[in-house]
Amino acid sequence: MIRVIYRWRVPTAEASKFRLAWEKTTTSIRETTPGARGSVLLHSTQDPTEFLTIARWDTLEDWQAFWKSSSHSDMQSMHSFAELLSTEAFEELKDHTV
Repeated sequence: MIRVIYRWRVPTAEASKFRLAWEKTTTSIRETTPGARGSVLLHSTQDPTEFLTIARWDTLEDWQAFWKSSSHSDMQSMHSFAELLSTEAFEELKDHTV
């Protein structure tokens, strides 16, 4: 498993639209893309314009195939309301969440 962390800058006035776009996009990708396991949306307590989305994928290769494909355009609705600042993949070693 890997986790991919996307860091976003979202104008305050667009936050609710961004959240809705993230939910629809994540559901669509999870239902139609091999290896996609969904994601979590986080909002900074320090900076009201900063959001993180943390996606879970079966393998790095699954995510890379998605990122290079036209399916990546599924995220376009999110880009309409936010600026993607960075993307980074991490290997999931252990998950102790409940």
